[in-house]
Amino acid sequence: MGDVKLSVLGGKGTGKSALTVRFLTKRFIGEYASNFESVYNKHLCLEGKPLNLEIYDPCSQPQKAKCSLTSELHWADGFVIVYDISNRPSFAFAKALIYRIREPPMTHCKRVVEPAVILVGNKQDLCHMREVGWDEGQKLAIDFRCQFCELSAAEQSLEVEVMFLRLIKDILMIFKHKEKRRPSGSKSMAKLINNVFGKRRKSV
Repeated sequence: MGDVKLSVLGGKGTGKSALTVRFLTKRFIGEYASNFESVYNKHLCLEGKPLNLEIYDPCSQPQKAKCSLTSELHWADGFVIVYDISNRPSFAFAKALIYRIREPPMTHCKRVVEPAVILVGNKQDLCHMREVGWDEGQKLAIDFRCQFCELSAAEQSLEVEVMFLRLIKDILMIFKHKEKRRPSGSKSMAKLINNVFGKRRKSV
């Protein structure tokens, strides 16, 4: 069974926890929590393969707080970044979160593949109170190499599920890409032996 770990991040009042709960309600398996921070567990069957999904939904950070995602960046395979389309400061905070995820690592080691990220403009049902345009969200996603969608966690359960599954499929593609880049131990050893003994045969 494969394991996929997601982190759902956003400012207070963006409805990020509502998104998580919407997705989990159909085949909810279990939950364990520590203080006000929760990790949800869900078993899925995606494209005929069993999958163990963990979703980390931390308590919302104040939107003026400095973004420190050290633990999340090491733990998560992908990120759902949520803002409220009727609240411009929440969009600015989402942008800061994405920048933190996409910024180059401080160490000399380069990331082989960037984590999958989807930017979500929530509360589409409050479109009459909109402060952030759809095109603004789309541009931010393009600039930082993310997927993007607008939806309403309160009214669109199908769209929420499609959004999560879209991100999970992106993560599985990244896993495949990593496997292709990493030679198996047996192949690496065979190549090493061939290089050593091949040169000896030529010298004889």
